[in-house]
Amino acid sequence: MKKQTSLVIVAVLAAALLAACGKKEAPAASAAAAPAPAPAPVAAIVVGLDDNFPPMGFRDESNTLVGFDIDLATEAGKRLGAEVTFKPIDWNAKEAELSSKRVDVLWNGLTITEARKEKILFTTPYLENRQIIIVTDKSAVNSKADLAGKVVGVQDGSSAIEAIEKDGATAKSLKELKKFGDNVTALMDLSIGRLDALVVDEVVGRYYTAKKPGEYRVLEENFGTEDYGVGTRKDDTELMARLQKAMDEMKSDGSAAAISNKWFGKDIVKK
Repeated sequence: MKKQTSLVIVAVLAAALLAACGKKEAPAASAAAAPAPAPAPVAAIVVGLDDNFPPMGFRDESNTLVGFDIDLATEAGKRLGAEVTFKPIDWNAKEAELSSKRVDVLWNGLTITEARKEKILFTTPYLENRQIIIVTDKSAVNSKADLAGKVVGVQDGSSAIEAIEKDGATAKSLKELKKFGDNVTALMDLSIGRLDALVVDEVVGRYYTAKKPGEYRVLEENFGTEDYGVGTRKDDTELMARLQKAMDEMKSDGSAAAISNKWFGKDIVKK
């Protein structure tokens, strides 16, 4: 019996020894997580635009890209420490140009709409715009009602199309809603009688009509007010945050107002 008891004691001691040896020391508490590195600066930004959209972005007599949005984007680029390149695109394919990363930003009188918000991330509005109706000076068209049975022009891919479609009664009354690649061609067709009216962004329409006094009239009625914003890809949140910060600074320090005065003769920037 003593011998058996001794064997049991030995076995218990051995098991205890093995258990002690098998224990692992708890890992030391990890050091505090290091702060995330600061985002890398934006090196370059490709801005997609319609280069025939004065005074927002267009080519002057020397074929140089100029305009209100050109100046705004250039100033924002300086603040971001980024080189800004302007790339003329087919405005009707702007969402595809952006999503395919052929351009990084859409900045050229881009109207903020609910439909576009599904594909584009926007800054807060920086300019208010209306969709005005332009006719020739001698036209018998004086109101939206007078557009019934008429041919009305718009730029393809522009928010003018959506603005007209929202006015269901007027849209249904038109003989044709004719789409053009740019507003210059549409205005030419208006002048020679191929169009009865043109619906266009006010900033653009006023620019053109002012250059040819007595040739065109702007009707008192319009197709509504809208806002311009700068657009990036939906997942480009870091670039958007930096652009928004730059835009806010430009509004607060007066540089956006100075650019507006240069192109419009007054500060029309939306605060």
